[in-house]
Amino acid sequence: MTARPKRTLAHPLSGADPSTLIRALTANGGVDRASLLRLAGIAGSVAGRLPFSALERVYAGLAAPKRLDPPPVFIVGHWRSGTTHLYNIMAKGDFAYVPPIATGLPWDLLLIGGLFRPLLEKALPKGRAIDNVAVTPDSPQEDEIALASMTTLSFYHALYFPRRFEDHLNAGLFFEGVEEERVAAWERRVRHLYAKLVLAQKGRRLLIKNPVYTGRVAQLSRMFPGAKFINMVRDPYDIFVSMRNFYARLLPELALQDHAHVDIDRTVLTVFPELMRRLRADRAGLDAGNYVELRYEELDADPIDTVRRAYAGLGLQGFETSIDDFRRYLDGIRSYRKNEFRMPPEVIELVNSHWADEIEALGYEVRVP
Repeated sequence: MTARPKRTLAHPLSGADPSTLIRALTANGGVDRASLLRLAGIAGSVAGRLPFSALERVYAGLAAPKRLDPPPVFIVGHWRSGTTHLYNIMAKGDFAYVPPIATGLPWDLLLIGGLFRPLLEKALPKGRAIDNVAVTPDSPQEDEIALASMTTLSFYHALYFPRRFEDHLNAGLFFEGVEEERVAAWERRVRHLYAKLVLAQKGRRLLIKNPVYTGRVAQLSRMFPGAKFINMVRDPYDIFVSMRNFYARLLPELALQDHAHVDIDRTVLTVFPELMRRLRADRAGLDAGNYVELRYEELDADPIDTVRRAYAGLGLQGFETSIDDFRRYLDGIRSYRKNEFRMPPEVIELVNSHWADEIEALGYEVRVP
């Protein structure tokens, strides 16, 4: 892939703390010359926010809840499985979630975050780069980008620093080769972020969507006893072609180093079955009522009924009181048109050669090229 990165100052790492930024740059040999201007913008933001970020740490330590009660609801499932669509609907209910200000300024969302909100609103794109889903100042976001500014142990560091793409991918997704101390530090950052999100949103139950967590269900269940999980499933053929687009769009936008060497097909073909394997192992240990599985096709055809089944399967309260909000949101996106991707015979053959067992295990038919 030869697309050039967009040379703008705006970058998610602008919300990092000094320690995370310095560790990331040191571990990855800095950035390419073409990204030096972006790095200057990142460093300026990190330095300028330092006293306010320090003050917020003190405030959060005093005011934020020490335990999340009730525990979070997690939406998991491989990227491009409909997790965002479900998240956007359910966030209209009585949940706390990750707003854009928390994604961009995870260390500062409680105090100076409000001051930066007008600037954030102007900087927000009209739609996500990967699928043009509308982005507003209140659109729910994944916590992974926020965590990538709080720790170097994140999937997004593979996209930011692709010279070590596979190392960051395996560490950020599967904690491969990662010391227990780093994992423990990651858990502390997660708890810190979640406590602030709940504090900022009046103690409501937290709803989190993150495809990375598809392989961490057991860990999150241990961290937050009683946590509930919704797993989104989609036809693997559609996932494969959509993930090609995912990486082709995000790498040029986020990479601070050359990424021409990244083998997108190999990455997608390798990650999908490993995430599914880990999910199957983890869900077996969950208590009844803490896990439901939904299909993208069902959500697309009848979102209200699908969300109703998620609430019922997890024993969640509030569906009936939120149903009008769900419907208003769905009415507002009726004009949205999904990306459509070609499915030539060679793609079907490639997917079959790597995922045939997974396709059948998920209840889909293996296609004939």
